Amino acid sequence: MKETIGFIGLGTMGGPMARCLLAAGHGVDGFDVDPAKVSAFAEAGGKACADVAEACARASVVITMLPRDEHVREVLLGSGGVAAHARPGTLVLEMSTILPRSSLAIGEELRRRGLRMMDAPVGRTPADARAGKLLVMAGGAAEDFERARPLFDAMADKVLHLGEAGSGIRMKVINNYMAMVGMVLTAETLTLARKAGIATAAAVEVLQNTVAGRGQINVNFPKKVLAGDLTPDFPLSLGHKDLSLGLQLGHELGAPLFLGASALELFGMAPAFGRADQDCTAMLLILEQLAGCLGEGAGL
Repeated sequence: MKETIGFIGLGTMGGPMARCLLAAGHGVDGFDVDPAKVSAFAEAGGKACADVAEACARASVVITMLPRDEHVREVLLGSGGVAAHARPGTLVLEMSTILPRSSLAIGEELRRRGLRMMDAPVGRTPADARAGKLLVMAGGAAEDFERARPLFDAMADKVLHLGEAGSGIRMKVINNYMAMVGMVLTAETLTLARKAGIATAAAVEVLQNTVAGRGQINVNFPKKVLAGDLTPDFPLSLGHKDLSLGLQLGHELGAPLFLGASALELFGMAPAFGRADQDCTAMLLILEQLAGCLGEGAGL
């Protein structure tokens, strides 16, 4: 069944997402605070709306894709917002990246006012948004997910229902945490290579062909600790040694290695946890124990 969608937030990600919905045959009534974005959307075949109220008038589903918590709250709960103008029973797909507690509070208030909401943030890039190849991380009721699935499929090639309300936005924040820390790790690594006299292009070529560069989450973790195998391909004790070598080199060359220094402290805890001779991926179990959640994750 084709839907009429009110799409609020036609920016770098939202604009392409709304266009993908148009391409799938849905009616899309779009609004953005930037008139230029609304005009561009109209030129692409969408209906230009003057405000949130107009975007909600015909909609059976409302999608929001906005920059920050305060924008989402104002658009959804403000006096001129979705809650004030959407028809009872309208499904709201909140696809922004905001604090999980904000998402849960907004969703609860929308339900109190007779609307339904899923948190459904997206992963990947603006180019993927234009191609309809985003990743959707959805949290909320199963029946709402089934209702929204055709819309998600129009915007994404990977759609996951992660569980109850809040699950999608929590996973998005977790993913972005890994992404941003990984940015620092990559920058530290390339800086160390450059200080060591290695051409950046050469370092990149090496790292693109090793497990370190390709990503532990795709290679080592699935085949080792997450599979219940702690036999050491590379033990934590040697990981501690190699980190020590890297930090010593960084010190000699004057390259700041902030993440490496913190990682060394964690590797140094392995003997106290009886894991020094286990695979390096057993670091996950040390962190789970420190967090008090052993048995909920890797479960070893």
